[in-house]
This record gives sequence, structure tokens and C-alpha cells, in this order.
Amino acid sequence: MSRTRTAMFAALAFLAGTSGTAYASVPSTDAGISAIPCTVDYKVQNQWDTGFTAAVTVTNNGSAKSSWAVKWSYAGNQKVTSGWNAKISQSGTAVTANNETYNGSLATGGSVSFGFNGSYSGSNAVPAAFTLDGVTCNVDDGGGGGDNGGGGNNGGGGTGSRVDNPYVGAKVYVNPEWSANAAAEPGGSRVSNQPTGVWLDRIAAINGASGHMGLRAHLDAALAQKGSNEEVIQLVIYDLPGRDCSALASNGELGPTDIDKYKTQFIDPIAAILADPKYASLRIVNTIELDSLPNLITNTGSKATATPACDTMLANGNYQKGVSYALAKLGAIPNVYNYLDAGHHGWLGWDDNFGPTATLFKQVATSNGATVDDVQGFITNTANYSALKENNFTINDTVNGTSVRQSKWVDWNRYVDELSYAQAFRNQAVSVGFNSNIGMLIDTSRNGWGGTARPAGPGPQTSVDAYVNGGRYDRRIHVGNWCNQAGAGLGERPQANPAPGIDAYVWMKPPGESDGASSAIPNDEGKGFDRMCDPTYTGNPRNNNNMSGALPNAPLSGHWFSAEFQQLMQNAYPPLS
Repeated sequence: MSRTRTAMFAALAFLAGTSGTAYASVPSTDAGISAIPCTVDYKVQNQWDTGFTAAVTVTNNGSAKSSWAVKWSYAGNQKVTSGWNAKISQSGTAVTANNETYNGSLATGGSVSFGFNGSYSGSNAVPAAFTLDGVTCNVDDGGGGGDNGGGGNNGGGGTGSRVDNPYVGAKVYVNPEWSANAAAEPGGSRVSNQPTGVWLDRIAAINGASGHMGLRAHLDAALAQKGSNEEVIQLVIYDLPGRDCSALASNGELGPTDIDKYKTQFIDPIAAILADPKYASLRIVNTIELDSLPNLITNTGSKATATPACDTMLANGNYQKGVSYALAKLGAIPNVYNYLDAGHHGWLGWDDNFGPTATLFKQVATSNGATVDDVQGFITNTANYSALKENNFTINDTVNGTSVRQSKWVDWNRYVDELSYAQAFRNQAVSVGFNSNIGMLIDTSRNGWGGTARPAGPGPQTSVDAYVNGGRYDRRIHVGNWCNQAGAGLGERPQANPAPGIDAYVWMKPPGESDGASSAIPNDEGKGFDRMCDPTYTGNPRNNNNMSGALPNAPLSGHWFSAEFQQLMQNAYPPLS
């Protein structure tokens, strides 16, 4: 809900719509804007039970300024908790916003914008009056005439239309926190300058949790890295109600019915920050809600892999509602690029999963205010291990008259690697109604499978299983294994436009961050213990009752796992120099 006050005369009639949104009615006049020394546009962009986000735009109609101070007072108990593009202080109900060093100049007729987060209880009334350097704004002082130039209330937005592929011609943000962890490892400086995703996996992560950088800090750092170039920053939007209904290690903080909390306390504050004009020059890539929609395809109903939690999420529709809301809200920002998670070939590559997944995505992308224009593409293999390209066998090979599809490893899948799957999924998505210029991302952070275990050629043709198992790069016990996999290596380094239909290879999952704990660890992050992260676990129907293949002594998901990082570097393919 948005609240605005753009008051240009002392006597204004405030109107209340049925939605409760407050806005100003400005009567027409022949008096010029020079009669008004300054105007202040104050908007409550988002509001939830105890807090709100506001944007303020100040227009100076007087003489040019080299510094400025805007002041107002609240009628209630509102408190400013954090701000941007201005130094904001508060004493009692009185608030003062002073310029930053970089935006002190305010020309005649010029405008400047800043914003802040605040807390409140009870009502959150718009301030009644504002001053700029002690002069009351929004009041006609009876001065000169001229044409009323009007002026909008948009207060920000992007610098232009989206480009077709945000990665082309752009640097990609290097997360300084991950970079420091990588550089601190022996040999880690070889990859510590690589770009990785920033995970927003709980509400507290927006402002910074457990001493880590918050979203604004990352965006500010991206601006500093950008300089005069184009810059992509990669975010993982990951906090749906009932998150990841088939795995405990990545369960989230929100319960199955917390859809309103997801919207108002997670997506809305993120959107408000991303829409700040300060960040309009960045290309912001959002990976939207990993594992959510694919779970509704494969882990519900009468399937052997079904779970009660996934059945609950299918029934209440909150995965679909949450994803469509995120797409619509974030997609409205001109410099944002949304990529929906499309699982990986070892999850959705079978005929009865592949087509229905694309159809479900289309339904979600055209509901609750979202449109296909809010989707710039899809990402596969996020935080997974599926090999990018298997060169030693193809889906069309046969051994003694038996198709590769009949091998235990492929198990009638239509695809044997991520590149073929991603390219085919892109075509399927276009066929069901997504825009023809969508692109794919493939997470190659942990799918290199190099080192001494990497086969040099095809396996023996004594049987189809020997042929596939002897030649496959992916050395997992089963394609359904996903937690801290033994033997994995870093994959292709991040790069733009590497293959037809592929926007980029990315390291969306930061290498060295755990998938989940090997044993139960009490925590306040909403993360459960998943036996798939236990190296002694003998499996379940989702991995055909095989061993988990997980490394021992792993910490909670998202926490630094030195032994894994060392393994990833050792087994990197292409190898590290």
C-alpha cells in the first residue's frame, strides 16, 4: 500500500480512498511553481504491522544550494530506524535529513530523493509540514507567475529499458564476505575474485543478520565496484512459506500459511530497496524461490516421492501465490531481471515432469498481477551438482541394442546433462507462452567433477550400465543426491553468453557454503536436520534408497565449510592454475 503527500498549497483537502490510501488533491492554478519555494513529496511505499518504508523527494524552487537540510515532525510515535541517500537523525518527534557528501548540490528547479525505514504502532500519519533550510515548503508565498510545470511523483525508477542479456558487457558483483572466506583458504586466492550470489534467505538478511552485510550494504558495494562500467548483482530470493517442503536442511522461518508475512515483511521491503533510484544503474538479477514450484510437480499426490508438507503447499497454493507476488512486485522495477528456478535435469528431465513444470510456471507467471514480462528467464542446477556436459555418452547411444536411457544412472531420463536440459527447457517455456527472448542461467559452482576421478573416455561396452558409469563425469552415487557431495569440483567459471540460449554460467551458490549439517545442530535460523546430509544415511525413494554421498562434519546450511571448499578446488574442472 502506498501513501503519498504532495502538498503544494496551505489549504489542501486530503481524501481517503476505500483502500485507506492517503493522497493529496491539488487544485488547478495559474500560479507558477516559483511562487512555492520548495516542494516535498513524502510517500509511504510499504507498510506492515510495526514498520514502514518511506521515500522523500525534495524540489528546490529557490536559489541553488551546495548543502541542504529537510525537517519535519511526526504526530505519532514513528521512529526512523535506517536511511539512505541522506544523513537522518531524530529527536523526539522531530526529524532532520541532511545531504550526503555526494548529493549536496541542489540546483534551482532541481530535485533530490532519499528514503528510510521506520517503526510505528497505532497510526502512521503523513507529516503535516516540511521545511528546506528553514523555509516552509508546499506553501504558496504569493511570488511570481508563470506556467505551472507540474511534476510527477514517481521519485525514481530505472534509467531505461532492460537489455536482452544483463550479463553481456557487464562486470558481476564479487561478494566481499564470500571473497574474504575464499581468500583465507590455502589456494583460495585463485578464485576469490569470482562473482557469487547473495542469498536473502530470511527476513533478517535484508538488514543484515549475525553480523553479515544487509541488502543495502551489498548494493552499495556493487556501486563501488561498478565505477563507470555496467554491473550485475545476483540475488537469491528465498523465504517462501513452508519453504523446500521435501528437504529439512533448507526449511525456512515461515510456516505454510504465512503468505501475508512473506509479502509484507520479505518481498515488499526488498522491492522498496531495489527501487531506490540510487541503484537504478545496476543490473539486478533475482533468482526466484529455489525448489518451490518443482516440488509441486514431483513430490505431491500419489507419487512415491510425495511428502505431506508438499501436499500441504499444493493444497493451500501459497507457493504459487508467493512466487507470482514476487515476480509482479520485483518485475515492476525497470533494472531488475527475474529468473525462475527450474530445478535440474536429474529432477525434472523425465517426460512426466518436464512439460508440466513449464505449464505450471506459465500459470504462476500470469496470476496475481504477474505477467510473462516479469520473467527474463530461468536458472537450472542452483546449488546442485549435475554435470554441465557429458561428453562420453549421449541419450541416443545404445549398447548391445539397449538404450542409454535404460541404464540405472539415466533411468529413462530424456537428458544426461544440464546444458542439453537447459536449452530444451527454454524451448519448452517459449512454446507454452513465455517471451521468445528469455535466457537460461546454469549454476556451475560445483559441477566440474575433475581431478583423478574424471573419466578420460567412454566406459566399456560390456553393458549399458558399465558404459554409462565408466564414462560419466558426475561421480555421485545417485543423481538425486544433493547435500555436500563427496568428490565434487568447481565447474566452469562464470561467463556471459557461453552457449545458444544460455545467458550465463553463474556461481549462484557460493562454493564453500554448506548445503546442510551432517548431524543435528540447534539453531535460530529455521534449519532442520536432513538425513541426506548425513554420510551414514542409506537413502529414501527420492534417491532410490542409495547412500547419501555427503561429506562428514558439515556445518549448517550457508555456513562456511572449509573441507568442502578445499575439495572443490582440488577437483575443479577446468582445473585451477
